[in-house]
Amino acid sequence: MTLTDPLDAKGPLGTAAPAPPTVPTASPTPVFVSLKLALLRNGLRQSSGRRAAYITSLVLAMLFAVLQLLGLVLLRDTNHVDALVTLLTAVLALGWAVMPLFFPGGDETLDPTRLVMLPLRPRSLITALLVSSLIGIGPLFTLTLAAGSAVAVAHGAAAAVAAVVAVVLTVLVCVALARAVATANTRLLTSRRGRDLAVLSGLFVAIGAQFVNLGAQQLGGKNGLAVLEPAAQVLRWVPPAAAIDAVQGVSDGAYGVAAAQFALTAGALALLMWWWTGTLTHLMTTPDSSTLQAAAPRERRGSGAADTPDASGPFARLLPAGRSGTVLLRTLRYAVRDPKTKSAWVTSLGVGLLVPFVTAVQGNGSIYWACWASGMLGMLMYNQFGQDSSAFWMVAQTISSGRDAYLELRGRALALLLVAVPYVAVAVLGSAALQKNWPAAPEALGIALALLGSMMATGAMTSVLAPYSIPQDSGYKNVVPAQAGIAWLSILGGMVVGAVLCAPVLGLTIWLHVSGTHGWLWVVFPLGAVYGAALAETGLRLAAPRAAARLPEILAAVSKG
Repeated sequence: MTLTDPLDAKGPLGTAAPAPPTVPTASPTPVFVSLKLALLRNGLRQSSGRRAAYITSLVLAMLFAVLQLLGLVLLRDTNHVDALVTLLTAVLALGWAVMPLFFPGGDETLDPTRLVMLPLRPRSLITALLVSSLIGIGPLFTLTLAAGSAVAVAHGAAAAVAAVVAVVLTVLVCVALARAVATANTRLLTSRRGRDLAVLSGLFVAIGAQFVNLGAQQLGGKNGLAVLEPAAQVLRWVPPAAAIDAVQGVSDGAYGVAAAQFALTAGALALLMWWWTGTLTHLMTTPDSSTLQAAAPRERRGSGAADTPDASGPFARLLPAGRSGTVLLRTLRYAVRDPKTKSAWVTSLGVGLLVPFVTAVQGNGSIYWACWASGMLGMLMYNQFGQDSSAFWMVAQTISSGRDAYLELRGRALALLLVAVPYVAVAVLGSAALQKNWPAAPEALGIALALLGSMMATGAMTSVLAPYSIPQDSGYKNVVPAQAGIAWLSILGGMVVGAVLCAPVLGLTIWLHVSGTHGWLWVVFPLGAVYGAALAETGLRLAAPRAAARLPEILAAVSKG
């Protein structure tokens, strides 16, 4: 009988133990793909609102992509179409690069920090993440746009083959670029400092949209697409635009230049994958602040009440006494201190002035564009309770009647109006100065104030009837996925009703213009101000008793984030 020592590395006494069998390591890519599909499918099963929002987003995105595809196909034999598709591809890649910085929560299923405990090597993990990232609306939109760009410049069999390679490289570079940027900035974006960065996102998107608008208007000039040639000459050597431009090179017979552009794009893809691997390895092997011992608290430099700042301050003494004044001060402090609220305020303030200013500078604007200021600031009234998230339970404890709810809503509305009224006046008067149309300022200001009042009224009602949660784990997502449909219906429905409520003031203005009684247009200003104030007060009084009656439902809805 042969004895075996269980603590010995050898087998039977005196003999060497056999080597353990080699277990082949399967690729995790199929598992990640099936996991992504399962998460997407199960997420859509959570609620009909989420399904409706996703399907609507998919239909709108694909409709826009198909229209662009058809437009590029129709431009196939147009002069300078190669410059257009080169610039379009470069802008598309720029969007993929910056969107993770401002909206990293768009695909939380691929968050690399959730994979730290998995026994996976970086190279296999990168491949699985890249393939999984190709599933979604964004990659499908990019594929359609890249295909249209390639078709627009492909002529001949060789160019058709080159077009297939260019489309694949373009999609891979865009997705890898987005994932590499997101991984490199994961800890920044999930920190408080990263959430403060969201303040800049609204202005970045707004300013970028206006630059796109200006560029699109330049295309309508006498030079047409020729104005894009200088930019295209530079971008044709910037991946992935270089791959699309290479298709035009193959069509023209410039095979050497096209090969260099393809090699440059492939090299850029390899460089992105190498950078992504390095940042992912560092992220998954380096402890963050949550795993490190907390630093010793700093010694207080003093003691007593002198070290505690005055909670009221000189501004608070100017506010009305009672609950409304307290709520007003609290709302303004949220606007300064809370990253999400601050982001919404900065975006609204920036866009509200940017749109009328840009249209005035272009020379084709109207003083009525200043109503953007009313619309953007008025939207801040929507989902008032959801802005408090789970902390709303503290407010809910103090609401026991419709009167309490009315004072709460009135304080929040007064905080917005304290900024919105002078802001709207500045927008209208600034537009009048830029367009040298001072006589139209009173009527424009009256319409803008009426719109502001209607937005306050509908915002109060939708805050009570359709509240939704704002997630706190991401500084950029403004609604939890299961409530996206509720958010869209709340905002769009409230805006439509608000526009309808402004119809009397708008109708009066049109009638005064049509009837030729221009001398009476000044009355639109006081009437619009009074009408807007009446609408706001009516909306608050209608919403208050409903808020008190639906308090448990509101609390449950806003606490899901």
